[in-house]
Amino acid sequence: MSTVEAGEVRLGWREWGQGDVTVVFIHGNLASKDWIELATPLFPSGLRVIGIDWRGCGDSDRPKPAADYANYSMQQHAHDMLAALDALGVGFCHLATHSTGGIIAARMLLMQPRRFGRVFALDPVTPLGMSFNADQIGLFRAMMASKQLTRTVMASAASSLFVPDSLAPNAIPRFREGLGEIPALFDRIIEQTFGVSEGVWIGTPVNLNREKESRELERRMPEIRHPHLVLWGEQDGWIPRADLESMAAAMPDCRLVTVPRMGHSMNLELPALYAGYFGAWFGGLAQ
Repeated sequence: MSTVEAGEVRLGWREWGQGDVTVVFIHGNLASKDWIELATPLFPSGLRVIGIDWRGCGDSDRPKPAADYANYSMQQHAHDMLAALDALGVGFCHLATHSTGGIIAARMLLMQPRRFGRVFALDPVTPLGMSFNADQIGLFRAMMASKQLTRTVMASAASSLFVPDSLAPNAIPRFREGLGEIPALFDRIIEQTFGVSEGVWIGTPVNLNREKESRELERRMPEIRHPHLVLWGEQDGWIPRADLESMAAAMPDCRLVTVPRMGHSMNLELPALYAGYFGAWFGGLAQ
C-alpha cells in the first residue's frame, strides 16, 4: 500500500505503466482506485496511470466527518487531489473519471485549468450536481448496516454483470457466466465499501445536493474548455442522460457517446472495452 501526504490527510495511491504522459484516475462514490484494475493491463504503452483514493475511501485516511459533512465536500476532495499531485510531483496530467469523480474533476479543472489536458469521463456526475431526498439518504444509512443490501444496490451500478431477473426487487443478484476475474474483483470491492467513512456514505449525497442547489458549477460549465470524451451506458440508472446532454452543450469541447447494453460502470462490467476507449482517447498522446 502506498500513501501520499495531501494536506491534512494521507491518500492511498497506485500507479500502472510508465511514460511521459500521465493520466490520473478519480473514482466514484463508495469506490476506490481499484475499479480500473482489470483494465490497466490493456492500456497503451507510454502512459503512466495513477489512481488516487478519496479521503474516507480505499487506503486513505478517514477523518471524522463534520456535523454538516463539509470536510467531505466535492471542493474538499478536489483540494485533496491537487495536494496529492503536488506531493507526487505531477505538474501536468490528463484525467480519467468515473461517476462522482466527474464533479470532483470539474472543480479541479476550474481551480487549476492549466494543469490539465484531456478528460475521459465515464458516466460522470456532471457540474449540475444531483438530488437525493431523505428516503434515498436513508437507503445509504441502511446500506452501511447491511452487506446484502449494499451488494444489491452496487449490483445495480454494474447491471450488465448480472442475470437480469436477479436484479428484480427482493431478488439476490447472480453473476452471469463467463466473467473471468470480474466477480472476484466485484466481491472485493463490496468488502472495501464497508471500510468507507460515513463522510462518504452520507456526506456524498448531502454535498451533491448542495452542488445542485447552489448551481455554481452549472453556471461555470462554459469555462471548462478542456477536451472531454463522455461515455454513458444506456442501462445506467444512476446518471440521467439529460444531465450529460446539458453538460455537452454547455462545455466548448465535449463529446457525448452512448454505449449500448452497458450499465453505470464499464470499468467493472467490460474492462477490455473501457481500455479500448481509454486507449483511443489517450494513446495518441504517448506517441
